[in-house]
Amino acid sequence: MTFRIEVTGGELVEELTRELTERGVKEAGIVLVGGVDRFTISNMAAKNVLEDVETTYDQPGELTGTGEWRPKIEGSQLHLHVTCGTEGDIARAGHLHEAWIETFFVHAYVTQLVPAPERRTGKAWS
Repeated sequence: MTFRIEVTGGELVEELTRELTERGVKEAGIVLVGGVDRFTISNMAAKNVLEDVETTYDQPGELTGTGEWRPKIEGSQLHLHVTCGTEGDIARAGHLHEAWIETFFVHAYVTQLVPAPERRTGKAWS
């Protein structure tokens, strides 16, 4: 089942986490589209992939992204990768930490996952 969550104010990661928790979603894939007033993303450092370099942009961005909701994972239950288009047609991309919505909105299209069918052995697949 796929459904939409509309976030019209507040901090996007917090609002989505609250909504997904309240709705009892176990696991899901997420697609995002909308606009934010400011945001923080991170990327891996060029010389150390284990170093997370965060950058905050205090400007609006046209946001699109994908991610996953996995509440059984400690720490990062909501894992989102986004691209925000900013003034001058500049794309800012990375792992989303925060995105504040004051003027715009973000729609999150949430597709709940179901357990995969068991893998069959042998040559026959159906």
